[in-house]
Amino acid sequence: MTKPEGPSPNLSNVRTPWHRFLEEVEPLRPELYRYCRHLTRSPWDAEDLVQDTLARAFVMLGCVAGDIANPRAWMFRVASNLWLNQVRRARELATDDLRAREAPEATVDPRTTREAAGTLVSLLSPQERAAVVLKDVFAFSLEEVAETLSTSVGAIKAALHRGRGKLSEPSEETSAIVKPAVLDAFTDAFNARDLDRLTALLVESVTMEFPGLHVEHTVEGARKGPLAGVLYGNPASDHSPIAPQFRNGVLPQAPRLEIRIHRGEALLLGWFAHEDGDAVRAISRVDVEDDRICRVRTYMHQPEVLAEICKELDVPFRSSGHRHWW
Repeated sequence: MTKPEGPSPNLSNVRTPWHRFLEEVEPLRPELYRYCRHLTRSPWDAEDLVQDTLARAFVMLGCVAGDIANPRAWMFRVASNLWLNQVRRARELATDDLRAREAPEATVDPRTTREAAGTLVSLLSPQERAAVVLKDVFAFSLEEVAETLSTSVGAIKAALHRGRGKLSEPSEETSAIVKPAVLDAFTDAFNARDLDRLTALLVESVTMEFPGLHVEHTVEGARKGPLAGVLYGNPASDHSPIAPQFRNGVLPQAPRLEIRIHRGEALLLGWFAHEDGDAVRAISRVDVEDDRICRVRTYMHQPEVLAEICKELDVPFRSSGHRHWW
């Protein structure tokens, strides 16, 4: 069998248009994040919804003939549909959890129940919440709201009337948490630049993720990629994950980690040295399995998330933009 002529498929065939797409929609990203933040119950859920929206929009554009007349409204519509579907699935899962608890031998992870409740417990229905946000926060017309939510103007008027009358933001859970001991060990090893001790704290199948940009699986991948680069890299060099226009006096020394509690969760703050003092440029969420780390999600190129969390923690921060390539 002869080999077919033409270029062989490779990742650049997808990566190049994906990068171009991200550059074109970047001006919309801050508003898209704000919209997703109003819909969801945390900055992490909002950023996940933003990433899902961008991925879905990229795929959908391949099926769209001609130009999008109103890209902002179209992206909001994609986000709305994704979020409404997520809420419906969460309701189904919550119902299944309730049935499982009623079974004689059932055991339920209380964290799962709290997460489901945190998504669902609201005085507004999903459509009411989306309608109020689009109309009152983003000043969409009734017609634009109806088009975004795939319904009629009459239904939107009714949703706005109900929603405005009972809108209330539920309070966040503030109960104390038990900080996993492995986080202290991880932070100590990181700040000591001890790569061997650091990787010994990871499960073999660990995932190290920079949402929307890069992901590594397994200890070896993490060791050769993100960990070695961050531990021994130069933030001010041409190979830095910080683009030149965002370095803002960053000094050529590796960052340090610090544990902070935010809304009941232990986070790792990545402090970078600058000419005018230290500032946070990255925040990591860590999942633990059997006293070892199984997942690390580092938010370095999500300036909206970084700003929100750091302002609530009252710590200085610097943006690295939305991507590391420019």
